[in-house]
Amino acid sequence: MEKLTFYALSAPEKLDRIGAYLSERLIRDVSRHRYGYVCIAMEALDQLLMACHCQSINLFVESFLKMVAKLLESEKPNLQILGTNSFVKFANIEEDTPSYHRSYDFFVSRFSEMCHSSHDDLDIRTKIRMSGIKGLQGVVRKTVNDELQANIWDPQHMDKIVPSLLFNLQHVEETESRSPSPLQAAEKEKESPTELAERCLRELLGRAAYGNIKNAIKPVLIHLDNHSLWEPKIFATCCFRIIMYSIQPQHSHLVIQQLLGHLDANSKSAATVRAGIVEVLSEAAVIAASGSVGPTVLEVFNTLLRQLRLSIDYALTGSYDCGACVGTKIIKEHEERMFQEAVIKTIGSFASTLPTYQQSEVMVFIMNKVPLPSSQQSIEAGKAGENRNRLTQIMLLKSLLQVSVGFQCSNMLTALPSAFLDRLLSAALMEDAEIRLFVLEILISFIDRHGNRQKFSTISTISDISVLKLKVDKCSRQDTVFMKKHGQQLYRHIYLICKEESNVQAHYEALYGMLMLISIELANEEVMVDLIRLVLAVQEIAQINEDNLTAYNRCALFALGAAYLNLISQLTTVPTFCQHIHEVIQMRQKEAPYLLPEDVFVERPRLSKSLDRLGPEVFFWQSKISEVLGGSGYNSDRLSTPYIPQLTDEDRLSKRKSIGETISLQVEVESRNSPEREQRAPAEEITYETLKKAIVDSVAVEEQERERRRQVVEKFQKAPFEEIAAHCGARATLLQSKLNQIFEITIRPPPSPSGTITAAYGQPQNHSIPVYEMKFPDLCVY
Repeated sequence: MEKLTFYALSAPEKLDRIGAYLSERLIRDVSRHRYGYVCIAMEALDQLLMACHCQSINLFVESFLKMVAKLLESEKPNLQILGTNSFVKFANIEEDTPSYHRSYDFFVSRFSEMCHSSHDDLDIRTKIRMSGIKGLQGVVRKTVNDELQANIWDPQHMDKIVPSLLFNLQHVEETESRSPSPLQAAEKEKESPTELAERCLRELLGRAAYGNIKNAIKPVLIHLDNHSLWEPKIFATCCFRIIMYSIQPQHSHLVIQQLLGHLDANSKSAATVRAGIVEVLSEAAVIAASGSVGPTVLEVFNTLLRQLRLSIDYALTGSYDCGACVGTKIIKEHEERMFQEAVIKTIGSFASTLPTYQQSEVMVFIMNKVPLPSSQQSIEAGKAGENRNRLTQIMLLKSLLQVSVGFQCSNMLTALPSAFLDRLLSAALMEDAEIRLFVLEILISFIDRHGNRQKFSTISTISDISVLKLKVDKCSRQDTVFMKKHGQQLYRHIYLICKEESNVQAHYEALYGMLMLISIELANEEVMVDLIRLVLAVQEIAQINEDNLTAYNRCALFALGAAYLNLISQLTTVPTFCQHIHEVIQMRQKEAPYLLPEDVFVERPRLSKSLDRLGPEVFFWQSKISEVLGGSGYNSDRLSTPYIPQLTDEDRLSKRKSIGETISLQVEVESRNSPEREQRAPAEEITYETLKKAIVDSVAVEEQERERRRQVVEKFQKAPFEEIAAHCGARATLLQSKLNQIFEITIRPPPSPSGTITAAYGQPQNHSIPVYEMKFPDLCVY
């Protein structure tokens, strides 16, 4: 061997003839079953290959590969293993000169076949499979970095290599599950096909460039489909964990896009399959972190929300194809529900990887998809349409809640833009109790920036607030601006939610949490005063009971007010305020324990039906609170003014009230806004005659309006210029006089905080009105 090696090195031009001769001998010995000579020939070839790196080695390699192919074609396992070992040695050699004509197609096919070996003997089967995996590893190493070689990333090669590796990853031998005997212990230390396949797959994916990711991932998806491996999802998750950790981080979003595309392609597959794909997506998103979504942020969420809507349709219609009823699969509703939960969890996983500004965009995007009565979103009619709308609203709000839980933003103005907040709050007035609860939870997750939410999870009258260990920061300027802009809107919605008869304990706990979190996170002195007024107005709802609430709802509102005022009095640290609240709570403990949270918010609430016969000592009185807080520098005028919410058209739309209810609401609001609030005007009675009259009158009014418009148009077309100029001049003078009045009111400083301001009707009002709450004449509104 030494002489032959020396001869080959000194006369490299003879290498190809040496190779041809050895190849001829090996083929002859294989056919004559002289396996000893076969081994000698292969060893000779190996040593020559390792020793010689000259220019003319290419022709020698051709002979060598021809001999390896002959061994691999043999049915003898030992020869296959021998050929594979020689090929692996060759694969590790770096050649000096490129080869333009060498093909590895046969080797890819043969090694893939060996990976799937089903030999009867377990040891031999394991050895053959190990050899197949090593052979594929050798092919990849030999070709992956050489652009002149056959492109190993072509689908024809990847469709063989990747499934072969996955087959061995998936295939856990029976012997591995048993406890090994002492004799097997040494064998167990050797690498198994599963470990080797994983190492090979990691190496393959680690070398994948941007353009090759798709070809490498597609066979994985097909393999998981063909072998029904999405349903247990353990193996699928394991595969994609390997993939996500192996590929270059900047390519992560390509894998996510492939998975999303596959989810769309399987939109009519069983719910368990789709749930498996979504679970894998969720895992992949967490691993990829910031690189998971890529450039098309909203497209990812759009795909997931589309799947959510499809799932709702499937669950309602009972088939994947609404048109065809014959031969469709039976849909199990609980499986669809599992899939929906998986999608919602995945939306949360993706959102948590995004920066704050993109999370905000995603939340607006999801909110715009929620079908609301007051919006342009299509609301389907009929019972089936109502069910679909309700389920869609719940699922999208759940998704929004999932995103908002991981959302951290110090500036509330950017966290809750006006358009987003309007849509969210309009959902808060839906008749469905579950939807209202989701909206409250979403708002709480936005407002709670210091993790105080859990400390208010149960409603109680705590005697010492320090045990809660609250994290309190000073209210920032942005928060003050936010509350000036949206405070009244939030109070109104809290007030209206309190009036809902379908509220349960969870709603009251959420309302309590929200009131407390606003007080801690967003409250300055003015906000604190408004919140106290709001809670006293809520107490009045329960006390007067115009809405015919149940005994439980009334007791819950009384208990909610007591718990809130108890904590807020300790936060304000005004001794006289604390004393008043404490006295009322003590009186309730003696006379009416059913007005305290400890008796109401329990598994079996202890209620009373004699709520209309309660004495004045068990109520919190606005006059007393304004007196004690006014002495400590709070705005006593504002405190003594009862809170009255201004109902808007949006409230009525989202509530879907009937015409009669809407008219009676307007009448009631007008009566409430009168200064003599104590002398309540009776609500106008709505009858058939009044409705008929209203409809007939509206037709007559329309006719008059049409005629007036025609006269105006005619006047401007035919009247002389001087007449038109005089008319416009008169209007301008009127406008100027109105503006002068307004400037006089706004610029002139009030004589005292409780000074009177004359309203538009000329009636004196006993409290000052902030500029942003003033009613301007129609001419001044631009």
